[in-house]
Amino acid sequence: MDFQQLADVAEKWCSNTPFELIATEETERRMDFYADPGVSFYVLCPDNDCGDNFHVWSESEDCLPFLQLAQDYISSCGKKTLQEVLEKVFKSFRPLLGLPDADDDALEEYSADVEEEEPEADHPQMGVSQQ
Repeated sequence: MDFQQLADVAEKWCSNTPFELIATEETERRMDFYADPGVSFYVLCPDNDCGDNFHVWSESEDCLPFLQLAQDYISSCGKKTLQEVLEKVFKSFRPLLGLPDADDDALEEYSADVEEEEPEADHPQMGVSQQ
């Protein structure tokens, strides 16, 4: 994928997150991202011809420890897409952005669905017992 296509993927990803793509450098294949309150990172994109992986880093010492999850993910087996890498970075930074953990959201949604279904499940039983 050429760099402009990667930049387009990054722009689309930003539209669904608090991050902005604040700079792109095609010669270095680098994209810089920023979100309030001071959360920043950059991604180095692999060249099409080489087998390198994406690389994420932050020049902010406050942000750097949070990138460990994403860095581990990138270095694990298998080729990753920019979209997958950015999603993992976003998940890593959720605490810094003041957002709940993504796994907690899924659990709360699941719990809410179960709670909504329980009264419906009880209702037919009550109807049967009254007859």
